[in-house]
Amino acid sequence: ARSHGFLDPVAIRARLNRFAQPSEVAEPLELLRSGMVFHARGLINTRAIQHNLDWIWPFWVERQFNPADPAFIPRAFSMTHVNLTHRNWTAVGVPGVDQLPIVDPRGLVTPFWDGWSLDGWIVAEDGRALIPSRLAAVRQRLRWEDGVSVETLADQNGLSLASCVDVTLDEGGTACRLRVRALADAKAWAVIALRPYNPEGVSFIHEVGLAPDRSAFIVDGAVRIEFGAPPERHAFSYYRMGDVGSRLLAPAAQERIECDVGMATAAALFALEPGQPREIAASVPLAGRNAHPVNRSSRVVDERWADALRGCSLLRAPDTRAQFLYEAALRSMILHTPGDVYPGPYTYKRFWFRDAAFIVHALLCAGLIQRAESLLDRFPGRQQRSGYFHSQEGEWDSNGQVLWIMERFCRLAGRPPKPEWLPAVTRGAEWIVRKRLPDGLDVAHAGLLPAGFSAEHLGPNDYYYWDDFWGVAGLRAAADLLVLSGEAEEAEGFHREAAVLMAAIERSLEKMADRRAQPGIPASPYRRMDAGAIGSLAAGYPLQLWPARDPRLLDTAELLLRDYSVLGGFFQNMIHSGVNPYLTLHLAQVLLRAGDPRCIDLTRAVAELASPTGQWPEAIHPGTRGGCMGDGQHMWAAAEWVLMMRNSFMREEAERLVLASGIPDAWLASYEPMSFGPAPTPHGELSVTIESEEQPGSPATIVSWQGRWRGPAPTIEVRLPGHEPVICAGGEDRVSVTRRPPS
Repeated sequence: ARSHGFLDPVAIRARLNRFAQPSEVAEPLELLRSGMVFHARGLINTRAIQHNLDWIWPFWVERQFNPADPAFIPRAFSMTHVNLTHRNWTAVGVPGVDQLPIVDPRGLVTPFWDGWSLDGWIVAEDGRALIPSRLAAVRQRLRWEDGVSVETLADQNGLSLASCVDVTLDEGGTACRLRVRALADAKAWAVIALRPYNPEGVSFIHEVGLAPDRSAFIVDGAVRIEFGAPPERHAFSYYRMGDVGSRLLAPAAQERIECDVGMATAAALFALEPGQPREIAASVPLAGRNAHPVNRSSRVVDERWADALRGCSLLRAPDTRAQFLYEAALRSMILHTPGDVYPGPYTYKRFWFRDAAFIVHALLCAGLIQRAESLLDRFPGRQQRSGYFHSQEGEWDSNGQVLWIMERFCRLAGRPPKPEWLPAVTRGAEWIVRKRLPDGLDVAHAGLLPAGFSAEHLGPNDYYYWDDFWGVAGLRAAADLLVLSGEAEEAEGFHREAAVLMAAIERSLEKMADRRAQPGIPASPYRRMDAGAIGSLAAGYPLQLWPARDPRLLDTAELLLRDYSVLGGFFQNMIHSGVNPYLTLHLAQVLLRAGDPRCIDLTRAVAELASPTGQWPEAIHPGTRGGCMGDGQHMWAAAEWVLMMRNSFMREEAERLVLASGIPDAWLASYEPMSFGPAPTPHGELSVTIESEEQPGSPATIVSWQGRWRGPAPTIEVRLPGHEPVICAGGEDRVSVTRRPPS
């Protein structure tokens, strides 16, 4: 590098490492690989997009490259052009099927992971055009009356286009289906366009041609795009000729085209008569077929969904938005758990234990016990011989997360751990014990887990308390699992180790307390109080290692609410640089435990930030409100919404069940009944119903519950916000609660 006049990469790396604590893993290799892929595409985008802005581009490009749009990003010193303003998409699919086509906010559909896309347009012969990616607004919604589909409605200047995307499944295999209904007030053409890009950027197409029977396009000699009827016209173009969008009505002289750049484009055109709607269908086989009946719905899809949703907890809420988001989140998580657990359908379509633990927990708490069990059965196979549950190097939280979710499964399902889980449980707990640093070191991180990358949104490598809290929870969980298996003596050793690790955390916090200008729990012993402190809330949620009103938890929550609140949610200004839905809900859960009504405000803010299809990206741009980080449909966020709804109706606190503690006053004001359940708890299956009942002088609210207890009825606390708490220690199943008098 020096011989060619470049900076010394070794010296640069040494400089970078000085910003982090010394660690055995500077940065996870898996993250470096994915980052290289991401920015390699961004480098291609740099060459392809800015020099060809006369092309029809996807929604994010049309916004991000438009100097008049709030999403505009200058390009002067950006080596790679990536989607930083509208990382939003929605997957469609079938339960148990790994293929997850995605649909962007304007209806662009990408059938294959990281592949090319199909788009729908209308061009009128008088020169008008309806291009959804260029419209200021469309209407989009997620539907599940017949499988799961995304519907996009666009109209402008007498032209109207409705598209519906889903996945079909029958004995022949799976296919991604695009159905379009087009209407024009003058002679026009409906267009199904093949595009060499997706919501991340360019995806190459080198060859496309018309099938001999003219009813399909054949892409790169392999994939067929089947049309319900042969198009009346077609058009092709290659990179040097420009986008096919500028040649739609030119005479068609070719029936196939090649492009050495990989930017081939094609369009199938269907004639529209004035005022006469026309329905057009296209189908792309995903696996197991050469062609697909594009206009036939699949009975198999309905059966798959019925099986997948059987036994799930039902939410009945007067807030139609909350209700919709719950049902959308359930279906999204089912789609993303076909065998492995995927945090998203595109950018994050790979496995991490961290995301998997939260997603499995949400499925479990929503009553989908069998699905949760089948996913957990795969975890031991990912454990290394050392006992490390490895999904990404340098992240020391995974062992605690696996052990914790296994113990949660056994508690909520009312079962002992499976015999085949136990060796993995023991090895996993022993790994935590061995991984800890010595207690006798004269440093603030003595006895903690080593410096690592941890949850990547916390900052550079450091001795993160997030890892240590998960370590404590994992050791306690391993001990409890062994007790459930009748191995009390071995369990006692892990209980002692959990206490030793917790003592190391307490010593570390005390040792560094005088160095902190603000109270609370920083991300690590060597960090000031900053946005990374969100990770330390794990001691309160979900792990409940500390009491609900521990001053350190509440001080941390106050700091985050005061200094890192944007659009009503938690703004993570490191890495994510956006409003984070799932971390906002972590903060809300800490407040929920503490009886702080601001948890409802945070939950409402997350609901308002959801996309029209009921999805959240990993982080949300504060200006565009589009995705700015991670996958455009993030399953950890979906999981946290399900958990928030469940915990608002029923949650555990020590050995008690707390009911109705997160119910908004606006829901009560509707005087409509609401309910959740049946859902598993450590004491058995529970359903909760809340109804308003007028009584002379003041309204009363009736909270009732139906429990199928596995033993004696637990102590139940009804803590409806703004009402007097009621504690039921006997066999009651119904109480009337009254409002507190104004203070």
